[in-house]
Amino acid sequence: MIRAENLSKVYRMGKIEVPALRDVNLEIEKDEFLAIVGSSGSGKSTLLNMLGCLDKPTSGAVFIDDVNTASLSENELAEIRREKIGFIFQQFNLIHSLNALENVSLPMFFAGVGRDERMKRAAELLAKVGLEKRMHHKPSELSGGQQQRVAIARALSNNPEIIIGDEPTGNVDSETGNAIMDILKGLNSEGRTVIVVTHDAEIAAHAHRVKRMKDGRLLEQ
Repeated sequence: MIRAENLSKVYRMGKIEVPALRDVNLEIEKDEFLAIVGSSGSGKSTLLNMLGCLDKPTSGAVFIDDVNTASLSENELAEIRREKIGFIFQQFNLIHSLNALENVSLPMFFAGVGRDERMKRAAELLAKVGLEKRMHHKPSELSGGQQQRVAIARALSNNPEIIIGDEPTGNVDSETGNAIMDILKGLNSEGRTVIVVTHDAEIAAHAHRVKRMKDGRLLEQ
């Protein structure tokens, strides 16, 4: 489903070049649950941004369903992100003026889904992650774990094939982190491809396959 070929990313800071990825090659199969592990600065989040079409490589290519994403326009990339990929971030990235139901329904608004259908599906997704009694609460009224569950429900709003999590358990305690990984394992068992990056080996152990990164390279295992 996803293939990275000779992927490199160099950030330029004035005259200084900082390599973040170095010739990364990776294949991720449909229905796989992959964890990418590495310390801060190893390049794992940069790789995730490339796989999720949030950023473009300096060289190399990312293929999704055999389509070279480097050849796509910004509108076409936005369509892939909207229809194929659900994102979960460490900082939750919820809109604080909206309640949980409204946060989850927002991506469906941009996809052109009618209001009644948006609200019905958002309520179903919040129930799926155990928040049926908290759907009218705003983020400031929810715990960190509850906010991350809202973020997971939001990631599912447009029924994506791929779930991408950037340190999805980084801002919650270990018990809540394991519960979040159990939710992701359940989504994977339903047929979704799940990719997470983490610095925590115990969290990575929930995945089917683990790849390690160091200095912008995937290590051989």
